[in-house]
Order: sequence, then structure tokens, then C-alpha cells
Amino acid sequence: MGRVYDRVALIGLGLIAGSMSLAMREGGLAGEIVGYARSPETRATAREIGLVDRVVETAAEAAEGADLIVLAVPVGAMGAVAAEIAPFLKPGATVTDVGSVKRAVVEAVAPHIPAGVHFVPGHPLAGTEHSGPRSGFASLFRNRWWLLTPVEGSDPEAVARLAGLVRAMGANVEEMDAAHHDLVLAVTSHTPHLIAYTMVGVADHLKRVTESEIIKYSAAGFRDFTRIAASDPTMWRDVFLQNKDAVLDILGRFTEELFVLQRAIRMGDGAHLHDYFTRTRAIRRGIIEAGQDTAAPDFGRSQTPAKDA
Repeated sequence: MGRVYDRVALIGLGLIAGSMSLAMREGGLAGEIVGYARSPETRATAREIGLVDRVVETAAEAAEGADLIVLAVPVGAMGAVAAEIAPFLKPGATVTDVGSVKRAVVEAVAPHIPAGVHFVPGHPLAGTEHSGPRSGFASLFRNRWWLLTPVEGSDPEAVARLAGLVRAMGANVEEMDAAHHDLVLAVTSHTPHLIAYTMVGVADHLKRVTESEIIKYSAAGFRDFTRIAASDPTMWRDVFLQNKDAVLDILGRFTEELFVLQRAIRMGDGAHLHDYFTRTRAIRRGIIEAGQDTAAPDFGRSQTPAKDA
């Protein structure tokens, strides 16, 4: 596709931003990639491994003169970062983000975006349990979905240009309303993460089962819970606080389903359990058929443990 933006600023240099930098470099999609991270250690690591073309000391310095600015910081920090960079955004630039909550990001960031600058919120549905500047890889977004949630009055050309970059990095693009995005993600990501954290917490508190037994005898189910629960705690704290309504809605529905299953087990209702598991199994088949995972017994994870999304 060739160059899409002359200068891209990545504010936050973790898994997603790092993978974006590597993917943009691989495809020759940006003239220069400038990076900033709040932590001096992260900035030093990014410099050491050459993650971006230039690491700077402030978010404002990164944003100045950039054609695309990517906010890749925890959702709770986005408003403050947007306020800091606002005076340095050049007319015609596009600001996007990679947060997994959209309505709260729009409310926090949009008021700071000056006239003549385009704001196109986004969310790549890709990741691993790894974080930090060393965790990125160029193929992270390949065949994954990247949801864009343009705000009212978003410039169609700016949206199309960002979508072009995303596709060039290997992702599939779809546009969605911010509130609907948050409900969808509460089902597909946020509540499952909360359940995973809870199950690992239950194991930790169950004193009749020792820690060595939990580790030694972890079958695939619990092992995958621990993989999910290893995700970045700051990010997930902010996700649950910022998408509270949708998560509580889905969590309530989950609790209702759990009560129904509890009753079926207590009453020995095998027919209900078999029917329920048959219906839910079809969801798994649909995910495989959509190319979003593999049917391999190990989910393909033994070959690429750091690249599973």
C-alpha cells in the first residue's frame, strides 16, 4: 500500500503500540514513527531495541507535527493525555486510540480535540497476556478485527485513511456505535476476563487445595483462565470502571444462567445440561469457522505462546 502517514506518534509503548510500530515499518506505512511512554524505563527499553524511530520525553513533543496520534495508554489516563497534547496538534491531524472501552474514551478525549483535528476512536481486538515494549510483534493484527467508532461529525476521509492503515497492518475493519461497542465487548471480552480473575481467585482462596496441586494438576480449562488473568492489571481495572454499566448488565445475565445450571446439576437434569452444552458448543465452531482461532487441541498455543490473541 505504501506510506499512509508521514509521521505517526505513539503515546504509550506497550504491546499494541509496539506491534503497530513493527507492522507499520514492515509495510512502509509511515515516514517516521515517534514514541513516548510515561515510564523512563519503558522509554529506555524502546530506545534500546529500536522500537520506534525516535523516543521523546513528553507526550506533547510526540504529538507535535504528527499526522496520526495514537493514544495507547490505560483508558483512565486518556483524558489527561488528550488535554496535554491538545495545544500541539496540527490542523488536519487524526487522533485515535486503542482502548477497549469506547464511550468513556469519547467522553474523556473529545472535549480536548481542537477544531480542524479529527478524532476517530478505535479498538484492535488483538492482544496477548504479555505487556511492555518487548512484547510486540508485526503480525499481531493479522486477520483480527479493528473496530472504529467515529464520533458525530467525523470526517469521512480521515476515517477512511485510518481504516486503510489498519487494513494494511493486516486487520479487518468495521465501524460501530460506541455504546454498542461497549455492550459487545462486555460479552466477548470484559465479563470473561472478570470470570477468569474470579476463578483464579477462588483457587487461591480454597485452602483445601494446595498451591502446588493447583499448579501441578492444572488442566486446560484452569490453565486458560490463568492465561487470561495474567493480563495487565492497570488496563483491566480501568476497563471495568469505565464500562461499568455494560459489564454489570452482562454479569447479571451470567449470574442468572449460572443459577439455572446450578439447579440442573442439583436436580440431575442431564437433558438440560446436554442441550445447553450442545448450543454453546456451536459458538465455538462459529469462531473457528470465522478464522478467529484454530481447532487444534492446544489452540495453536504451544507453537506461538506469545502470539495468541
